[in-house]
Amino acid sequence: MSQQNCRWGILSTAGIAMKNWHSIAASGNGQVVAVASRSQEKAQQFIDACQGSVPVPHTVDAVGSYEALLARDDVDAVYIPLPTGVRTDWVVRAAEAGKHVMVEKPCGVDAEEVRRMIAACESSGVQFMDGVMFMHSARMQAMRDVLDDNSSVGTIRRIASQFSFCADEQWVSSNIRASSQLEPAGCLGDLGWYTIRIILWAMQYEMPVEVRGRILHGVRRPDSDAIVPMEFQGELHFASGVSATFFNSFRANHQQWFHVSGTQGYLTCQDFVLPYFGNEVAFDVGQHNFVADGCFFNMEKSLRTHTLAEYSNNHANAQETQLFRDFAALVASGQTDSFWPEVALQTQLVLDAALKSASSDGVAVNPAV
Repeated sequence: MSQQNCRWGILSTAGIAMKNWHSIAASGNGQVVAVASRSQEKAQQFIDACQGSVPVPHTVDAVGSYEALLARDDVDAVYIPLPTGVRTDWVVRAAEAGKHVMVEKPCGVDAEEVRRMIAACESSGVQFMDGVMFMHSARMQAMRDVLDDNSSVGTIRRIASQFSFCADEQWVSSNIRASSQLEPAGCLGDLGWYTIRIILWAMQYEMPVEVRGRILHGVRRPDSDAIVPMEFQGELHFASGVSATFFNSFRANHQQWFHVSGTQGYLTCQDFVLPYFGNEVAFDVGQHNFVADGCFFNMEKSLRTHTLAEYSNNHANAQETQLFRDFAALVASGQTDSFWPEVALQTQLVLDAALKSASSDGVAVNPAV
């Protein structure tokens, strides 16, 4: 492989792959060389649509099967946005073919599937990473600096997060995220992966000792053999005394926030998953003060907004582009980074524990067991 260029294959023509076509094109160290679908015609339609929106100067081949793409010797890495229910075998086959692997989230149906993926990648010496874009934003380090400065937030006591959007009935009846065969975790898998990850990140990847979950609303379509969560709440407790809560929903308007409360202040971010459109990302730090003086009781506001120059939506320094740039740099280095599979597995373990709790009337589940 060229040290300057990671050659990508895309396994599937899922809508999110169009966004990441753009991300790869803007990365500066990668290019899409082939797209595979179950028919060459469908793959070509995807390529034509992407070229019409974000044209690239080189030919991208339409491949009529996933097997044929994995057999190519001009593909270094594959991006796999296939449905979770059918993804594991293709991740394993990609790793066995010597391809580095980036997968969409949730990584697997359960932790055993994720372990199988990771083991295959480790055996072949290829990188495994999930496509959590916000992990690659410069905002993450800026927030980490604030949480670790011992004065802005102080000792963490409580973390809360929500990621939601409101889907209509047509979406629920047709989208794969409401199918128990393809996306059995529903909103917990699609949205909860992010809220769980940001909690683990804030806790420096300390695992909770207790997880509770509850499906607040679910659907069972005629094509599904089980109820799929449409609205889910979870609660995490850590040995250090910190508690955390998350809420995910396909039934509430767009929200994607998290809030860390501490002994001296709090940190809050309103768009941690998908930054609001523009050329800056931001977060707030509050240290309000209550003052009582005789008959005067005042809550004094102290709120500081931290901003960073970072574009949203596929710009050269946006988090989506940085995700693919970081991955390609690992491929070029010839080394693998165990951090990425480790945090993917941690996230899956917490997700699994939340689902297990929800199926048992909200009993506490230890995700390490």
